[in-house]
Amino acid sequence: MKIALGCDHGGLNLKSAVIRYLEKNNILYEDFGCYDENSVDYPVFAYKTASQVVNGNCDLGILCCGTGIGISIAANKVKGIRAAVVSDAFSAEMTRRHNNANILCMGGRVIGEEKAVKLADIFIHTPFDVEERHLRRLKMVDEIEQGTFSCEQ
Repeated sequence: MKIALGCDHGGLNLKSAVIRYLEKNNILYEDFGCYDENSVDYPVFAYKTASQVVNGNCDLGILCCGTGIGISIAANKVKGIRAAVVSDAFSAEMTRRHNNANILCMGGRVIGEEKAVKLADIFIHTPFDVEERHLRRLKMVDEIEQGTFSCEQ
């Protein structure tokens, strides 16, 4: 497994903590920036990271900004990305189990480093529950993305 990482200046502390966790646990990763606390534009790093997940170079992604919100909105604009902002363990687990999220987003001004590492661990190690209801719903999400969804049921 290989994890794509990205952040803006507001999420650098969380990304650094996640990198230490990944290295300690011998989990491969690629860091797409940013690399210091100078102000940067989060869409750049959301796109770089999400693109690596979509093209299959990385299995999952982790993005961090001040709240996790902006970077998740930008990542979700990349076709094929299901990015979720998470700040609790239950959500980190369920976004993988039920939504098959492929990018975890967290906020450096919302949670601390210890919690970020715990959430990353849960996200990375939780499998998708391949059940008909989840597959059906994800198919609907894909249809929305493709512009072919119909609400008629």
